[in-house]
Amino acid sequence: MSRITVHSIESAPEASRPYLEKAKAKNGFVPNLLGVLANAPVALEAYLTLTEINSRSSFSLAEREVVQITAATNHGCSFCVAGHTAVAYKQGKLPEELVEALRRQSPLPDPKLEALAAFTRAIIRSKGAVSDAELQAFKAAGYGEQQVIEVILGVALATLCNFSNVLADTELNPELAPYRWQPQD
Repeated sequence: MSRITVHSIESAPEASRPYLEKAKAKNGFVPNLLGVLANAPVALEAYLTLTEINSRSSFSLAEREVVQITAATNHGCSFCVAGHTAVAYKQGKLPEELVEALRRQSPLPDPKLEALAAFTRAIIRSKGAVSDAELQAFKAAGYGEQQVIEVILGVALATLCNFSNVLADTELNPELAPYRWQPQD
């Protein structure tokens, strides 16, 4: 049972309803994350707006999912790991070996994506105060200063949804149940 109300379209504040209706039309269901964020219409709008902006970054879908799943596993957000696993498989058609390594927080089979995951972890761990060596390793993998800042954009997006879900103890929608994930102790 969620600790915070998970709104439906009908129970949501008026300002949140159009966002939930659009999500239902797009996904076929309203993800419970959006039902939680609907409690604060501006938070729901911010999440959806930042999601759209993040989709226009220079990162590929695979790279964006590396950032999102890495952040979610580091923040212990079971809901977001499941949701982004679904995106990685259904939209990104990412290989199982890559997605499962992300979920286990183990080294990725692709060195460039591993550098991205390592840099994402460093950004989260250091709150942005990465070492010169960490920054240089990221750049040596083929990323530039634009991508340095775009990692922070992705972490900002992830932080909003990860922290909201962890606080709310958001239950998985049945549609996401096949992608269930629990933090390792």
